[in-house]
Amino acid sequence: MALARVSSLSPPRLLASPLLRSFLRPLHSYVSSVRRSAPRSMSVTAALSEASPSPHVATEGGAMEAPRFGHRRTWKPTCLYYTQGKCTMMNDTLHLEKFNHNLMVDLPVKMSAREKVKGQKVDYFLILDLEGKVEILEFPVVMIDAQSMEFVDSFHRFVRPTAMSEQRIKEYIEGKYGKFGVDRQDYQQGIDYQGVLAKAGSKMCNVVWHDTAIPFKEVLQEFEDWMGNHNLWSKEQGGSLNSAAFVTCGNWDLKTKVPEQCRVSKMKLPTYFMEWINLKDIYLNFYNRRATGMMTMMRQLEMPIVGSHHLGIDDSKNIARVVQRMLADGAVIKITAKRQSSTSDVKFLFENRIR
Repeated sequence: MALARVSSLSPPRLLASPLLRSFLRPLHSYVSSVRRSAPRSMSVTAALSEASPSPHVATEGGAMEAPRFGHRRTWKPTCLYYTQGKCTMMNDTLHLEKFNHNLMVDLPVKMSAREKVKGQKVDYFLILDLEGKVEILEFPVVMIDAQSMEFVDSFHRFVRPTAMSEQRIKEYIEGKYGKFGVDRQDYQQGIDYQGVLAKAGSKMCNVVWHDTAIPFKEVLQEFEDWMGNHNLWSKEQGGSLNSAAFVTCGNWDLKTKVPEQCRVSKMKLPTYFMEWINLKDIYLNFYNRRATGMMTMMRQLEMPIVGSHHLGIDDSKNIARVVQRMLADGAVIKITAKRQSSTSDVKFLFENRIR
């Protein structure tokens, strides 16, 4: 059943077909190109897409105004039911007008940018950005092709804590995601999501979380099915990823949080979490500039944020956009950390790294 839900989002191997991807890819005119004389640290963001979002404008309530894509496409928030394979409003015109059901829209790639990409060590990058400090609340992964930079697929689940009372869970979710002050029917039928964001301060409706959250152990079971559909992982392969690598913005997600959550959930740490790419270290060594996080990277690269900061699926998309930018600038993105299976100690592979 999990497989059926996931496959409804995007047929895994079909999206990997160059012919079909070229058909589905948003149309670009390809008439603009990045000036080759520009320094790589300040190359034009439009190398990724002529439909780059315009910078956000802060509203009175502190929320950010929705970006517009090339003055042709108005930005729309992603339907959070859809990302989990549970949207029941796909035939509702109003809902489709209000919410984005295609993550590729936020991750377009221009042909001229692909020409600058160097050979990578893996075929796919799995951008992961967990949310939740006490227990994991959100597990989002965005998969992009390491050579073409194109969006391939995504996996997104909200996670229900296993070691908390229901009252504590409610308080935890309130503190993390806050309230929109609307009911489930309003959300699904296309309420003015951006107007709600202005009131909520870039937080999402916790109704979606309560509707969809499942225990971490079930999340990983469904994630393994998803990876298996993409031929990225199988138990028969010894548990390691097949020509793919996790990309995180920092070491916390896979060095600290996933092992902690596995202990709380009374399960063994999966072997596919034994190595990862800390984008901060790649960024430091490539651009020779320190970045404390995703927002610093995007500010230095003059890239506007898309979506809501601290909503995991949106953060994962924004980190993926930074990865696309770095690939277009000529970066080779390699493994930065490995966990020793015998001792669980982590070995950092870059001497020059963010500590």
